[in-house]
Amino acid sequence: MTKRALISVWNKDKLVEFAQELTTKYNYEIIATGSTFDLLKENNINAKEITEITGKRQLINGKVKTLYPDVFAGILADISNEKEKSDIEKEKISLFDMVVVNFYPFEEAVNKEVEEIELTNTIDIGGPSMLRAAAKNNKRVLAVSSPSQYKEVLADLEEHKGDSSLKLRREFALKVFEKTLDFDTKILHELSNRYEEDTDNYFSLNLKKTKKLRYGENPHQSANIYYTDNTIDYEVLNGKELSYNNILDSSACTNILSEFFDVNACVIIKHNTPCGAALGKSIEEAWEKALDCDPLSAFGGIVGFTQTVTENLAKKLTAMFLEVIISPDYTDGALEILKQKKNLRVIKLNTSLEEYKNYLSREIRITPYGTLVQSCDKGELDKDSFKVVTKTKPTSEMIEDMIFAWKIAKHAKSNAIVIAKDFKAIGIGQGQTSRVDAFEIALNRACDGSKDAVAASDGFFPAIDNIQCAAQGRIAAIIQPGGSIKDEDVIKTADKYNIAMITTGIRHFRH
Repeated sequence: MTKRALISVWNKDKLVEFAQELTTKYNYEIIATGSTFDLLKENNINAKEITEITGKRQLINGKVKTLYPDVFAGILADISNEKEKSDIEKEKISLFDMVVVNFYPFEEAVNKEVEEIELTNTIDIGGPSMLRAAAKNNKRVLAVSSPSQYKEVLADLEEHKGDSSLKLRREFALKVFEKTLDFDTKILHELSNRYEEDTDNYFSLNLKKTKKLRYGENPHQSANIYYTDNTIDYEVLNGKELSYNNILDSSACTNILSEFFDVNACVIIKHNTPCGAALGKSIEEAWEKALDCDPLSAFGGIVGFTQTVTENLAKKLTAMFLEVIISPDYTDGALEILKQKKNLRVIKLNTSLEEYKNYLSREIRITPYGTLVQSCDKGELDKDSFKVVTKTKPTSEMIEDMIFAWKIAKHAKSNAIVIAKDFKAIGIGQGQTSRVDAFEIALNRACDGSKDAVAASDGFFPAIDNIQCAAQGRIAAIIQPGGSIKDEDVIKTADKYNIAMITTGIRHFRH
């Protein structure tokens, strides 16, 4: 029985060589469409035009070439089924053993920001339909969806004497459904953006597996990493492969760094939570101040910077054990020093920290109760809700420290209290079931440094006991969301202890 391949491709890379092998070495009859047919004929490859199957010329500017019953019957037919086999023989329909298709360049049109009519012209209809039909009938038909697969197809035909293997047909069928899902997802997202429509009813994840990780959060858990269109550009310049926990911690670190993209900032993360953060006149000073917050927790931590790591800083970093260092850049001398630690993972951020927040849009948590999807917490201080509510007024220096502490508290685990002074976190209490406990932990870390410092809370104060804690630590000013039914009592207590207080109207819970 004659083997037939239906070929209709936009990307014609390596097609001539592939088709030549199919016809001369494996005796395939090729049926092709439009410009694909023209290319094959120009290169003296024996092929028939699709019109010989359909009996119709291509219609409406080539939009309809393959959408005909005889074409799809030839792809979908199950010849092991007597009724289907009888229909095929009765109608004299040509069977296809291979379908070779790739899509119109929709993503390329998106990147070029073309007009809507040009964009919608790149929404392929016939291509995905043919590939899906072939993938559905992978018991008999091989669906080839990319020029990168041609070499593997030819090797498989060679091994199996001109027939494709079931293993390859199944593998390529899955690739087709991955590709059509990717294609449809891009269309949905782009058109919804252009039409300004809410697509929450159709939320989907377009994930591409990059690699299998050694393990997940613990050695008995399996894990993979997937990239999406919103994956930032970064390089690992040194060290072991990033682990599951490294990636989580690095994300937490970069989230905070992006809050301070235009100044010298250092952030230290341990177990996905901040244990040190500071701004400095230099990047070296920022590191020294951040480390001083909790040097014990910093051991084995993840450290990030907003500016270039210098040779002098690299010497200080290698003096202790760290898992990961993150920075937009490194001097040659710094990199040479860091690379002396073979296991130290050194990450270079190629995506700017200023642009970084644009890559974060949704947070997803899968639970047995349902999958939760929420927009990322991008809440910023608003001058209309930012209010001094006490009789005691904060100084301008206090306000700057309060804003700094507020941005750190936003990324700490709830309940969270951050005590800061001179753009340096000196005590962080977080992840507590009681806000008073979080306050006491932060004060214990700050010790005598809490005198005249400021405190930031991710949530409102439900009672005056938190203000009493602040008074015991001689805190000078507090920034918190406000909105508690006890706000009046809280404010009166703050006034009693001459503590300045600002309410923001913005809560930053992070469970």
